[in-house]
Amino acid sequence: MYKEIINEIKANLGQNDELNRKYLSSQIDRYKDHPYNKEIIREISRMMWDCLTDEEKEEFIEISENENPIMDILNETSEYIETGDYETALYELKHFMNSFPGMFEDDMVSEYHSFTNPLEELIFYNYIGAEKEIRYIPDNQPLLDLYYIYGFLLFENKEFEEAEISLKKALQINPVSARIILELSEIYKMHTYTFNKFIIYTSDALKYAYYPQDLARCYRNLGYYYIEENQFDIATALFKYSMKYEMSIMAYSELQYIESKGHNIDISLDEAVSILEDKNIQIGVKPFVFNALNELAEEYEKNRLYNQSLYFYELLYDITNDEQTFNKINELQEILHK
Repeated sequence: MYKEIINEIKANLGQNDELNRKYLSSQIDRYKDHPYNKEIIREISRMMWDCLTDEEKEEFIEISENENPIMDILNETSEYIETGDYETALYELKHFMNSFPGMFEDDMVSEYHSFTNPLEELIFYNYIGAEKEIRYIPDNQPLLDLYYIYGFLLFENKEFEEAEISLKKALQINPVSARIILELSEIYKMHTYTFNKFIIYTSDALKYAYYPQDLARCYRNLGYYYIEENQFDIATALFKYSMKYEMSIMAYSELQYIESKGHNIDISLDEAVSILEDKNIQIGVKPFVFNALNELAEEYEKNRLYNQSLYFYELLYDITNDEQTFNKINELQEILHK
């Protein structure tokens, strides 16, 4: 039904943009009470954009860039967050969110996403995939950051139900963001009766993770779970392995706790890996993610897009400490500084 209506509207458009705009405006009024009204009006709005002159488009873009309430509130609250004043940051964000009408929300036809980089888009298509037509949220409308930061501040204030709602909105925008999934896992660690969701979300984060800090946090989460299960050998291996990616005081403290319970923590990295493999726990990044990183780095280099290539080679080096990758980074930096 939706497609038939849109096709009919498009078929009635002519060569005169002014007449097209009047006709499209009448169609917005016509379908305002239709079951698909949200989807139809959004598509008509896109058609109306095509009817604007270049000057009108430039004027609209200029106004949009100068009046960007999402960017403004994020810039304002970031200053409070950087100084540790979470209370004021949350107060300002709550005031903003109470009047925020919402933007780029999924409807019956489209789903709206935003990814940090092309790697996350590949991960999304490989592990999840789109159920509807994908539309991308513009970079100058950082909804993902808005919902993530709001959820983080709510969590820090122990408003767990509200934090979960906001973080799930962020996750809907980017379903493969390890940082968002890990933030949600903290809610399920502290605010549920079992560790089921905590483990499920941590495992999902590990599947998508490619930043060393995210990988380390996943292994620390799993280590915490196995301590609670009194399986100290596995917990030791997890905390040891987590330190391959991030030397964390938290991991060190947990290992000291395990030792205080009379368990040996003096194991090598290879021994830790062997224990995790026996338990079928993922070791490092998923092969798909690793291969995608390699392919993106090489493809951008091949096309002489050296800044983009360098970005992905640096991600690779962060998780591998590979000498060959390190040499490639130096080579690209020399090219860029010529």
